[in-house]
Amino acid sequence: MDEESQEVLRLVGVCKTYNVGTPVEVEVLRDIDFVLRRREFVALMGPSGSGKSTLLNIIGLLDRPTSGRLFIEGNETSTLDDAAITRLRGRSLGFVFQYHYLISAFTALENVMMPLLVENEFPSEKIRERARALLHEVGLTPWENNLANNMSGGQQQRVAIARALAMNPALILADEPTGNLDTKSADQVFDMMRVVNRREGTAFLIVTHNLDLARRCDRIIELVDGRISKL
Repeated sequence: MDEESQEVLRLVGVCKTYNVGTPVEVEVLRDIDFVLRRREFVALMGPSGSGKSTLLNIIGLLDRPTSGRLFIEGNETSTLDDAAITRLRGRSLGFVFQYHYLISAFTALENVMMPLLVENEFPSEKIRERARALLHEVGLTPWENNLANNMSGGQQQRVAIARALAMNPALILADEPTGNLDTKSADQVFDMMRVVNRREGTAFLIVTHNLDLARRCDRIIELVDGRISKL
């Protein structure tokens, strides 16, 4: 199979309903179907309350759909127990949020090393070199020993991108990754994600309200009232 045709994500008839069978039952997602392939760079848009956060939580294996099927790198997740879900999430998915959630008392290098330390349980020179290589990729080698809270917002978000790449995931989920930044920093962070996407082949699904940035993606998926209105 050609590398660029490899599926990293497939949703088939995914629905999510809360408070099932009660007077306050609410259907948040309805029959969601779409596929993301390696190297794709996709924006997810929609008005507040459209179900974007719920959908991202389901794709990120932080919640389970009420019905339908979700595949991550060909693995159907509905049959997996919690331990297997945790392993799959750690191996195949990376996360970048609007707020970077770095450990402020740690250096940039130490923050990027964290997922690797969790996976390997002890530090090693190989882990340190992997973290350094990732910081180099996002243009932060001169700042690798800076404490996170002594870096600019744009620099912190680039550290978060490097951290998300630590386990070499197939897919990075980015939730408003530029929403807390000024225009110049937002453009720099967006461009850095695009560079990583093209260089590493990592697929990106980016939730954003910024139409200008969304138009620079390969395509836009639009969610309205829990349904996909545009693919």
